[in-house]
Order: sequence, then C-alpha cells, then structure tokens
Amino acid sequence: MYVVESKGGAIACMLLALIFLGTWPAILTLLERRGRLPQHTYLDYSITNFLAAILIALTFGQIGNSTPEMPNFLTQLSQDNWPCVLFAMTGGVVLSLGNLSTQYAWAFVGLSVTEVITSSITVVIGTTFNYFLDDKINRADILFPGVGCFLIAVCLGAAVHSSNAADNKVKLDSLSSDHIDAAKVSNTSMIPNEAASKDLENGNDPAQKAKAGTAGFLVQLENRRSIKVFGRNTYIGLGITFFAGVCFSLFSPAFNLATNDQWNTLKTGVPHLVVYTAFFYFSLSCFVLAIILNITFLYHPVLGSPKTSFQAYLRDWNGRGWALLAGLLCGFGNGLQFMGGQAAGYAAADAVQALPLVSTFWGILLFGEYRKSSRRTYILLFGMLFMFITAIAVLMASSGHRK
Repeated sequence: MYVVESKGGAIACMLLALIFLGTWPAILTLLERRGRLPQHTYLDYSITNFLAAILIALTFGQIGNSTPEMPNFLTQLSQDNWPCVLFAMTGGVVLSLGNLSTQYAWAFVGLSVTEVITSSITVVIGTTFNYFLDDKINRADILFPGVGCFLIAVCLGAAVHSSNAADNKVKLDSLSSDHIDAAKVSNTSMIPNEAASKDLENGNDPAQKAKAGTAGFLVQLENRRSIKVFGRNTYIGLGITFFAGVCFSLFSPAFNLATNDQWNTLKTGVPHLVVYTAFFYFSLSCFVLAIILNITFLYHPVLGSPKTSFQAYLRDWNGRGWALLAGLLCGFGNGLQFMGGQAAGYAAADAVQALPLVSTFWGILLFGEYRKSSRRTYILLFGMLFMFITAIAVLMASSGHRK
C-alpha cells in the first residue's frame, strides 16, 4: 500500500486536506441559504463522503504487496482486530454528530465563527490527547503555546459572534430607513430567469437584490433560507457550536487509538489497523449514523426546519450536485489528514483545523458575512484570524516523526 513516511509528504497531505475541509462547509452553507432542506443536503453529502473512503481504501490501501506487519486493506478486513475497529467506529460516530450539528450552527452563528470555535476546541482538547497518545513525538515547547493561541481564538470567536449579532439587531431596528423595499421582495430562488444576471449564492435569483450587510439583505436571507433564525436566542447557536467542537475533539484521538493501539487491545501477532482500513470503518459508522438521524429528521425536524419525507428527498435535485461534491471533499480531506497524521503525529495533523481560514474566505466572498458591521466587530474578527494563523504556524512547527 502507499504509506506517507516523510515529514514533507505529511505536510503536503495536511495542506491539501486543509483546502478540502475548508471548502465543503461553505458548499453546505450555500445550499441552506438557497433554501434546500438540511436533511436532504446531509443525506446526499453522507453518500459521497462514504464513497470517498471506499475509493481511498481500494486504491492507496491496495497498492503493492501485502505483508504480515502491514497487510493491505482487503486482507485486513478478515483479521481479528475488532477492538481497534470499535475505536475507529467511535471516531466516526462523534464526527458524524459534530458535522450534523455544525449544519445547524452555521445558520445561527455564521460560517466563519462556527468553524473557528469548533476547530479551536478540537485543537485544545484533541491535540492534547494526541500528544500523549503519540508518545510525545511532537515538541511540547512549541505545541502547547500553539494550543494556547487556539484557546484565545475561541474566546475571540464568541466575541465576534456577539458583536455581529448586536450589529444585525441595530440594522433590523432601522429597517424602515434601510432598504425597506427589499423586505418585500418575494422568494424567487426556484424560478429560473436566464435573462437576468445571477450570482453564486442565490443560484437562480436575479442579481437585483439588497446589498450584502444591509437590513434588507438580512430579511431576504431569512425569507429564503431553510432554517429560520429570527427571534431565536443567539445562545442556541453558540451552544450547538460548542457541542460540535467537543465532538470534533474526540474523533482524531479515537482514530489514533485505532491505528496505533496504544492501549494494547489487540491479540499477540495481530497487526495494527492500517490507516485505510481504520478510515473505512470510521467512515462506515459515520455514514450509518448520518442516514439514521437524517431520515428521522425528515419526519421529525429540529430547530424549525420544515417537515418532509423520503420520497420528497428523492425528488429534490435542486443543489444535489453541490451536496455530493461536498461529501467527496470532506471524505478526501479526512483521509489526507489521517495519512499525514500517521507519519508526522496526529497532534501536528490537527493543523488542518486551520480550515476556518478557508471557510472565512468563502463566507466573506460568497455570503457577505460582516459587511457593514461595526468597527468593534472588524477589530475582533481581525484578532480572531490573527491568533488562528499564529496557532496554525506554531502547530505545524511542532511536527515530529513517528518511529
């Protein structure tokens, strides 16, 4: 099989994973803001997310000859390695819960703040676990100052959300003098209009709409989106975000235990799970839980999402291609992260949690996040991103090499 062994190869995997993992949340946010139901989107996403794991296992996991110490993917499926398989599947369960939660958190808190807070919590908790599980192969004097920077970024992220929510309240209070006509614009996102110019966020919406950052823009967005947030307590979004962050912080340590068996759960002579086998089981449990929960949410929706049905999901092709693409990006991103982590240490591989830098770029470019916000919000946003960039640089510098 193909195994990443050099530090340079591991960092290359991390950087590519960073781009993939930072882009798929923007795609799912795009669909929610167009009005596509999150249950439909996540079902599509889950299918290709699992497909990516199968493709990685059957390609990278099958290259070359199998050896007793490092068997290929198909060879290892029949071996007695269930204790480590259960660790991998546990990681998939918590990742699925985290991804599902963030789909709702994006609507309440925004793409940028959600990703920064969840990623920072992931690093603060998950990286600490991985450091000790990896037998301290990463430099502690560099690693933990980076973790401290992430912790500061969490606090700044919460402050950015609070400040931006206050800015939006002021805008809505002044709606009578700020694009009041825009509030009367009907939701026409499903009506094609080839003659009118279009933009990426609104799909088939005419480009004649309220400017990003205005009260009219906020009202148009609320009318169009599938998850309604007006009038809800802002702490709901933060609560969902922190829950997702805790879930994310556990999946990498669980995967680490699955591939390296630090707790000696395997029988004598049974080889450790290779990355590709562990990733297959990891993605399988993630897929099964996502299917069960989202089919349940079709008939018993949460947080004000409309009720739907499995038949309606099968007929809903609006945005399905984007959802399927998001699943592939996330699947390949996770696979690359684990391939790099097995070589350079999973604590250092948590550097891919810099994905909010990519997500924030998409949030500002596509969705007009923080347009016409207060100076205080901009200062907090700059501080949050600065601390995040600093933390990522420090974390990558702590990379070690697994013996």
